Amino acid sequence: MVLSTVQERFSTRGGWGVGSLAQSESGLPIQSLYDGWSLTEFDADAKLGAPGKFPFTRGVYPSMYTGRPWTMRQYAGFGTAKESNERYHELVGAGTGGLSVAFDLPTQMGYDSDEAIAHGEVGKVGVAIDSIEDMRTLFQGLPLGKVSTSMTINAPAATLLLLYQLVATEQGVSGDQLTGTIQNDVLKEYIARGTYIFPPQQSLRLISNIFAYCHRELPRWNTISISGYHMAEAGATPAQEIAFTLANAKEYVRAAIAAGLDVDDFAPRLSFFFVARTTLLEEIAKFRAARRIWARIMRDEFKAENPKSQMLRFHTQTAGVQLTAQQPEVNLVRVALQGLGAVLGGTQSLHTNSYDEAIALPTQKAARLALRTQQVIAYETDVTKTVDPFAGSYVMESMTDDVEGAVLELIQSVEDHGGAVAAIEQGFQKSEIEKSAYRTALEIDNRERTVVGVNKYVLDEEEPYEPLRVDPQIELDQRERLAALREERDNDAVSRALDALRIAAEGTDNVLPPMREALRLRATAGEVSHALRDVWGVYVPHDTF
Repeated sequence: MVLSTVQERFSTRGGWGVGSLAQSESGLPIQSLYDGWSLTEFDADAKLGAPGKFPFTRGVYPSMYTGRPWTMRQYAGFGTAKESNERYHELVGAGTGGLSVAFDLPTQMGYDSDEAIAHGEVGKVGVAIDSIEDMRTLFQGLPLGKVSTSMTINAPAATLLLLYQLVATEQGVSGDQLTGTIQNDVLKEYIARGTYIFPPQQSLRLISNIFAYCHRELPRWNTISISGYHMAEAGATPAQEIAFTLANAKEYVRAAIAAGLDVDDFAPRLSFFFVARTTLLEEIAKFRAARRIWARIMRDEFKAENPKSQMLRFHTQTAGVQLTAQQPEVNLVRVALQGLGAVLGGTQSLHTNSYDEAIALPTQKAARLALRTQQVIAYETDVTKTVDPFAGSYVMESMTDDVEGAVLELIQSVEDHGGAVAAIEQGFQKSEIEKSAYRTALEIDNRERTVVGVNKYVLDEEEPYEPLRVDPQIELDQRERLAALREERDNDAVSRALDALRIAAEGTDNVLPPMREALRLRATAGEVSHALRDVWGVYVPHDTF
């Protein structure tokens, strides 16, 4: 349906151009030649506007990178809080403007390191944070009033945010000084990633509570990073990535409004998280189309009047799924192209993957090279010297229109299923993404799609590589720390605080204030999650296929 509609648009623009028709990652036609006929119906004032002005196609700020570059983030966190702290100090010393924290799987799922279900996973894919003591260690010596911190955490996002606030308070940093982002996007977990805890409606209630709490307590904090990245990594096309992300965003806005919040009170703190692939032209078009669509959704559907509520501000991470274990140094080239696409697309912050991440956690040298890639783009090229360099390009404006059309059709499909939550419960988004992932896998297997070093230009023998390994002693050490914490704290006070949290969860009060008090008294992150499980239950997906 999407392809035929785009073909109709191409026909009205003067035909297919010269030569055979290629296709983009979204399955949209790409002409071999674009010219004036491609933009015969293009209205620059309506489609583009000025940079920093509605519909923000050319960027959310008037000067974009001509004043200063994007925030250069590095996603780090592994093993113990102490080890991660050391890596953060290295990254800040190397010029990183913002930190992005990776948490281990038990932390992401709301379990403590000493629970049976956590065995074998502690510290493996990120840092283990069980209590305020771990959070103190994680950020020891780092200026929380100056550094911007992004935390990739979803179902227990409130817990980790409150721990961060408590540690900042101990450092003498007030809530209105803190800047950063929590991912806090649970809906995409049901679609593509799986680290959910509570049923969807309870998750939406918790997210609305976070919006309200941060409006009062942490006014500069980005309360959610609505993520297409993980859907893209699961196989979503660029059009699916944007469409399903914006459909989820609409659900969050509706939930917040239903909870009594004014759209212009919380919408300026919404942010987004997208992938950057090596298909440079479509990725740039994707980012530009996403800004334009979101601006119109917020203005026309939700009646947002504040221009900041209409801005789609986003973080980008280069595509981990495109990295290869074969000839890993080639990933340096891939990441450079991906990062360039994100910058030309107008990202507000960027994480560049390390070349060895397809093998293991990145080594220190690889992480430094990933950061240097961004610095070369920022300071050795000329792409930051002018705003939206591709504006008015025959190919770019045509592709932006085509991606926009495909995205709008997919958003309407989600609406036809009853909205994002209803579509999730019916398995719609997951099914569409799985179909796209299967097509891509077949194309690689059949050599219809080239992956350098994998199905073409391969080596007979790979060079040896020594990956970074996580010490299993980490789990034992975490268990010992937890045992000591439970021995030393006032357990009666913790029990009363957790009971207060349960009472708030049973009613309609905001759950974050009693949660903060429990964490201050050294309740563990797992105990907090279990208290909410006691009231809200857990989500058990239904097999729809």
